[in-house]
Amino acid sequence: MHISNEGLLVVLFVGLVAGWLAGKIVRGTGFGIIGDILVGIAGALIASFLFPKLGIAIGTGLVREIIYSAIGAVLLLLVVRLLRGGGSGHGDATASAQSIFGRRRSLSPP
Repeated sequence: MHISNEGLLVVLFVGLVAGWLAGKIVRGTGFGIIGDILVGIAGALIASFLFPKLGIAIGTGLVREIIYSAIGAVLLLLVVRLLRGGGSGHGDATASAQSIFGRRRSLSPP
């Protein structure tokens, strides 16, 4: 499968916007550029699998893709929150992102 440069830019743009929207809805803030793109793309994959099975179809075009991806990303973040033990969603953005994407290892001693 070959994707054009324009197609890749569209995927990244949709992922960025959808991930940012999902972060705003679930946590009140985004996850940074890379985190938003990853969450948005994962949301798009979830939506492309789930929505046809549920018979959900809303229009066509870029706006539909952003909406679908954002809904899928919100579902993903809610499931991750449930599996991780909840939380209010309010607090340090770095700690929240680390709880979703895993802890980073520090190079300095604790």
